[in-house]
Amino acid sequence: MPSLVRSSSFILPDLDFTLRRQFNKTGFRPFQREIIQAALDGHDVFVQAATSFGKSLCFQLPAVVDHGITIVVSPLLSLMMNQVEALRAAGIDANSFNSNTPLPERDRILGDLKTGHPRTRLLYVTPELCATDRFRDRLQIVYEQRELARIAIDEAHCISEWGHDFRRDFKRLSWFRESFPEVPIMCLTATANDQVRNDVLQTLGLDMESDRLKSFTMTAYRPNLHFEIRFTRDEDDRRLEDFLKWIRGVYERRSQEPRRTELAALGERPDNVPGIIYTISRDECQNLAAQLRQEGIGAQPFHAKLSKEVKEQTLANWVSNEPGFDVIVATTAFGMGIDKNNVRFVVHWRLPKSFEGYYQEAGRAGRDGNASYCFLYYSREDRDRVCNLIMRDRDSKNSNWEARASSVRALAEYCENITACRHKVICDYFGETDTPACDYACDYHKDHEDLQRRFLRGLASEEWVSTQREEGLLETNWDE
Repeated sequence: MPSLVRSSSFILPDLDFTLRRQFNKTGFRPFQREIIQAALDGHDVFVQAATSFGKSLCFQLPAVVDHGITIVVSPLLSLMMNQVEALRAAGIDANSFNSNTPLPERDRILGDLKTGHPRTRLLYVTPELCATDRFRDRLQIVYEQRELARIAIDEAHCISEWGHDFRRDFKRLSWFRESFPEVPIMCLTATANDQVRNDVLQTLGLDMESDRLKSFTMTAYRPNLHFEIRFTRDEDDRRLEDFLKWIRGVYERRSQEPRRTELAALGERPDNVPGIIYTISRDECQNLAAQLRQEGIGAQPFHAKLSKEVKEQTLANWVSNEPGFDVIVATTAFGMGIDKNNVRFVVHWRLPKSFEGYYQEAGRAGRDGNASYCFLYYSREDRDRVCNLIMRDRDSKNSNWEARASSVRALAEYCENITACRHKVICDYFGETDTPACDYACDYHKDHEDLQRRFLRGLASEEWVSTQREEGLLETNWDE
């Protein structure tokens, strides 16, 4: 089959016009234009960029100006829902096909593909769907009609067994290049070291030495985020007391003049400080949100067991800054693909299960470029709990437990590092070597002597933790 006709005729003013008209944005962020132009020129593209970069625009805008349909593979149903709703609100024909899609809607989408000339510009699908014969047959029809514009694979690190969030169904996506060799593929991730990146490209059949592949790797350095570790221990757990003291201090400063008048002119409440608190378990999520509400903090829980209606209403109220919905207490994955730029803090109530997950979740803060805070409450007991959970999966065929164990060990070392800039340690983990020193944007540079005192005073000794572990006193029965 001859190569598909690419869109090299699109000139830069076309992109600016579409950016303003369809996406209501005034300008591109650094490198977005270059990535989009590379996609329109028919290149395979690998994009590694922080959460705040705006990776979704890199395949959404080409889908609007280019000919044909773009298939977007994503592992997260909530991300699909949020992006499809936003695209439809912008007048763009977008659909999703997943386990939550009603049967009539599935039939309509498959019928649209069967015509060979689908009206849909962006179709969001799961990797599981991509493995089915029915979907593959429909896509083959589209391809033969030269209407398959490109494949975009979001959260591409899930392809690699060395990634922190490996999904076996992602491995089967090599089928795209095998079946549609002329169709460009775009891979996007916020978290990939060199090993993961190479594994992703090799699995998908993308030639790392070819001029066809364009790679864009942005720095992990986020200078507007203040990274801080707050040390704690089971026998003297003061997380709630510590957080309440901090957030009330923020409210008090916003209530003082002239700041109060400035906020009133902007239509903001002094206590409207949007934030996310990540927990490990659903029970802790529910209980912590209730405790914060009792203390006068507008907090709401968000986890998988809540009804779809409750989650949608909670999310809508939080995004629109409604009173009583200032803080979301959530389990992992909340915030993926949500376009809320003014998140002022992200707190990890317990140690996350991977370095990459921590960085990605912390990156929900400060997407508008303004100063924001990222706290992690760290205890050695939590470190051992997370490691135990990972070790339980050693015998599972679907578990990349070695990569996960390595990641969480690196995160624990980051937490206990009291002699280096937090930003530098993060960038070093992702393979960057020339990270500038932050401008008082971490606990080490803010006051390294205080950091050392808090470290010595706050953590349980390794001997005490070892005794608790040997006597079976470390509770590890966390729900997901």
